[in-house]
Amino acid sequence: MSQFDRTTFCFQGITGNHVFRFFSPVKYDLRFDIWLRVLTKTLDSQTLAREDIRMVDVGRPIQPNTTNVSTPTPIQAPSSQPPLAASSKRLVPWLIAVAFFMESLDTTILNTAVPTIAGALHVAPLSMKSVLASYTLSLAVFIPISGWMADRFGTRRVFASAIGIFTLGSFLCGISSNIHLLVACRILQGCGGSMMVPVGRLTVVRTFAKSELVRAMSFVAIPGLIGPMLGPIAGGLIVGYFHWRLIFFVNIPIGLAGLLLVYLHLPDYREHTNPLDVAGLILFGSGVALLSYVLEVFGEHTLSVREILGLLALSVVLLAGYGFHATRTAHPMLNLILFRIRTFRAAVSGSFLTRLGIGGIPFLFPLLYQVGLGFTPIQSGLLMMPQAIAAISLKVTMPRILARFGYRAVLVSNTIIIGLLIVLFATIGKGTPLWLVVAEVFCYGFFTSLQYTSMNTLFYADISDNQESGASSIASTVQQMAISFGVASASLVTVFFLPDHSRSNPAQFIHGIHRAFFVLGGMTLLSTIVFRELKKGDGDAVSQRKEAHGG
Repeated sequence: MSQFDRTTFCFQGITGNHVFRFFSPVKYDLRFDIWLRVLTKTLDSQTLAREDIRMVDVGRPIQPNTTNVSTPTPIQAPSSQPPLAASSKRLVPWLIAVAFFMESLDTTILNTAVPTIAGALHVAPLSMKSVLASYTLSLAVFIPISGWMADRFGTRRVFASAIGIFTLGSFLCGISSNIHLLVACRILQGCGGSMMVPVGRLTVVRTFAKSELVRAMSFVAIPGLIGPMLGPIAGGLIVGYFHWRLIFFVNIPIGLAGLLLVYLHLPDYREHTNPLDVAGLILFGSGVALLSYVLEVFGEHTLSVREILGLLALSVVLLAGYGFHATRTAHPMLNLILFRIRTFRAAVSGSFLTRLGIGGIPFLFPLLYQVGLGFTPIQSGLLMMPQAIAAISLKVTMPRILARFGYRAVLVSNTIIIGLLIVLFATIGKGTPLWLVVAEVFCYGFFTSLQYTSMNTLFYADISDNQESGASSIASTVQQMAISFGVASASLVTVFFLPDHSRSNPAQFIHGIHRAFFVLGGMTLLSTIVFRELKKGDGDAVSQRKEAHGG
C-alpha cells in the first residue's frame, strides 16, 4: 500500500448473499479496534461475525473465509456493472458510433433534399424548417429524462429501445403524404433520438476514465462524421435518381444492425434512481416547445404581434416556473446545482451560444446552393462533403491540440475563428470560384469539429461519477435546444430580409441568406465572452495538459 499517502483499508462483511463494503483512510491503531467494534454492532451483531470483517488493500482481491463464501469477491468501486473486458471495452465506441452515424446521416440527407421535398409536398422551401426543427425540438423536450431512464432501466435496454423507435419513425416518415404527417413522424423520430445519443454518450463516459475521454469521444465521433460526408451526396443521388422517400428508408437496415450489436455487446449500466420529476418535465417541456413554436410562426407571419408576444411571455413563465420548481424539489429533472461548477457552467452556456449560431448553417447551405446558386441536389451534396472530410482529418490530432494549449485557449480562439468564417460565407455568390467555396467549407469543418469535441468533453471535467447522468442530460438538452433554435433563427433572419419569400428570385434569396450569415456569425462570436470565464488549468484532468507539459 505504498502508493497511498495514508494506509487505506477496505472492510467487507458477508452475511449470506449480502456484501457490505466500507472504505476508510485510517491507520491501524487503537482507534481502529474501537471503530471495528462499532461497525460490527451497527451492521448486525447477530449475523455478521467479527471474523468476517477483514482488512485488505484497496484494489487487491479479498481472500474470503471459505467457510462462509464459495468464491472470492474482488474489491471494486461501487457500481452496477462489473469491469469490462478489454475486447468489450474496445467495442463500446463502435456500438455508440452506430447511433451517431444513423442520426447524423438522417439529418444531413434531409438537409440536401429540403427543396425537393418542399416541391413534392407543395410548400415553400423555408416552410420545411418545421420538419427539421420539430425533430430537434422533440430531442430537447425528451432528452432531460434520458439520464433517469438509463439509470432506472439500464443503458442497454434504453439504448436498444431508442434505436427501435428511431427506426420506426424513419419508416413512418417515408410513407407520409403531407408536411403535417411528416412533422408528426419526425417528432416520433426525435423521441428515439432523445435517448439514443445522450445514453450512448453516457455509456462512453462511464466506460472510460477522464484521462481517456478525449480520445474516446474523438474516436466515437469519427464514424459519426461519416454520416455528414455521405449524407449530402446520398441525399442528392436519391432525390436526383430515385424517390425522396428513400431518404428515410435508408435508416432501417442501419437500425436493425444496431439493435443486434447493442443486444450482443453493449454494457448495461444501472444506478439508483429517484422518483421521476413529472411536474418538472411538464413545465420544462411545455416551455421549450412553446418557445420554438413562437420562433417558427413569427418567421411565417401567421400570428399578430400581440399574439406572438403573449405566447413568448407564456413560454418564459413556464421556463421560469421550472427554475423555481427545480430549486425547491428534492430530485429535479435537471439538476441546476451543477451550474455552480465553473467548467460545467462555461461549457453549457458557451455550447448553447455557439450552437445557436452554428446550428442554422446546415439548413442555409443547401438553400444557398440550390435555390440561390442553381446547383443540382448532387452538386449541393458534393459541396457539403469538404466539411465532413476536414472534421474527420482533425480527430487524430484533437487530443494533442487540447493537451498542448488547454481548453480556455482553444475555445476562445477557435470560437472567434468560426464566427469570422460564418461571416465570410456571405461572400459566396454566383461569381465565386468553386475552389474558394470548397476551401471555406473545409476550414469551417476543421474548426467546428475542434469546437464540438472540446465542448462535449469539458462538460465532464469536474463532474463526479454520481453526477454523470444528470450532466449528460443537461448537456444534451442544451445542445439540441440550441440546434433547434438555430434552425428557426436562421430561417427567421432570412425571412426578415425576404418579406415575400415564396416569390423571391435567386438574387433576393442570396441576399437574405448572406444577411443571415452575418447575424449567425455575430451570435457565434458572442460565446467567446462565456469561454473567457474559464481559467488556465480548467479541464486539465481531461485534456492531460499537465502530463503533456510535465506538471
